[in-house]
Amino acid sequence: NVNVHLQVGVFLDEKPTPLINYNLAEINKVDAKKTAIIIGAGPAGLFAALRLIELGIKPIVIERGKDVRSRRRDLAAINKDHIVNPESNYCFGEGGAGTYSDGKLYTRSKKRGDLLRILEILVAHGSPDEILYEAHPHIGTNKLPNIVSNIRNSILEKGGEIHFETKFTDFIVKNNKVEGVIVNGEKEILAIGVILATGHSARDVFEICKRQNITIEAKPFAIGVRVEHPQSMIDAAQYGDENRGEYLPAASYSLVSQVKTGSIQKGVFSFCMCPGGFIVPSATAPGELVVNGMSPSRRDSFYANSGIVVAVDETDWAKYKDFEELAAMHFQADIEKKACEILGGKQFAPAQLVDDFIRNKYSKNLNETSYQPGIQSVDFIDILPENISKPLQIGLADFGKKIKGFSSNKGQIIGIESRTSSPVRIPRNKETLEHVGTKGLFPCGEGAGYAGGIVSAAMDGERCAEKLFEMYG
Repeated sequence: NVNVHLQVGVFLDEKPTPLINYNLAEINKVDAKKTAIIIGAGPAGLFAALRLIELGIKPIVIERGKDVRSRRRDLAAINKDHIVNPESNYCFGEGGAGTYSDGKLYTRSKKRGDLLRILEILVAHGSPDEILYEAHPHIGTNKLPNIVSNIRNSILEKGGEIHFETKFTDFIVKNNKVEGVIVNGEKEILAIGVILATGHSARDVFEICKRQNITIEAKPFAIGVRVEHPQSMIDAAQYGDENRGEYLPAASYSLVSQVKTGSIQKGVFSFCMCPGGFIVPSATAPGELVVNGMSPSRRDSFYANSGIVVAVDETDWAKYKDFEELAAMHFQADIEKKACEILGGKQFAPAQLVDDFIRNKYSKNLNETSYQPGIQSVDFIDILPENISKPLQIGLADFGKKIKGFSSNKGQIIGIESRTSSPVRIPRNKETLEHVGTKGLFPCGEGAGYAGGIVSAAMDGERCAEKLFEMYG
């Protein structure tokens, strides 16, 4: 039986409140009396900019990548020609990694901010209003570009600035306070405060922090692969029939297993499950190989994919201790570089049938795939460290007991899924959200280690904007 759970609002002897309370027209245009800099135009940065405008502060948004439309040419170059633009790709550019990833809006971080407000702002900028009441709201990568463009127009209309293809290259620090930034290696921009919202893949930003003696620390994250199955197989396993009809959505799943190898126990879990979706190349520099998943709004692809990843910590990157705070980052980067090198320096992805991987067997033939650059048969034992590959094998076998056919050769693993979250945390004061050792700097969103998706990043952006205003506005 299919159960439908409803949450309803009841109005007695009163007019029902409107679905959307957010009205951009009621917000005053900001002048240039007080400005704040936002580094990064992802969800955290864009929502921080909107909130600063509401508070009367002019935001100056610095974005290394291109606007959301221009990014498409660079994404096509990755998929068709294996060319990675280090400034414009699936991670860098207007809207951040979320724009061309998936558009999931479900979050467990509901206490970190006003979740409904974030959804209302998205609806006000073009999102379908279903996201206000669906249990697991999802916009879809095909609709997000228009919404992101509309948010940008709102920021500009109200007096904010957004500078694309403008790279943050250093902080201006005086008396242990960030007073501004340097962009493109030469131009100085001063402001009352800086919100650092660069996402989890801006490795050069972490290097800048280390060089400037701005405290950072290595952070646990997760590494693994994408697993891809026919969507009809997942539908059959979850609904009991691969013909789900017109009303049921493409079936999803959430899996977790605690795996013990020797004396070490590790969590293996599904991550960013994309029903009816695609696997896409997400490298941010030539010479590295990274994949991610996305779904269009209709979720009508023939494939289901999900990250299947293993939790890693300081014991896993112990050999990288000479890199100190950046040890986890270099551990992550070396796995990506090794995968790319084995595949000949292109964006072909390594692949192996699931049961073959579990049994340490080379896959002579592979299944069809949604991954456009193409896949090549590889033994993942040659790419992933044993402390990742072994738990992954055990975890995948265990998932086969929970979802029929999951660990069979109907599925295949495609790698590398390594950008699950930031390998670096930029610590901040729990109350003020200001950096623990450098005044005027507000580490924000996924890149700083304080969010894990579009909505949580957006809420964190708003909170940082509010704290910046309280302290310096």
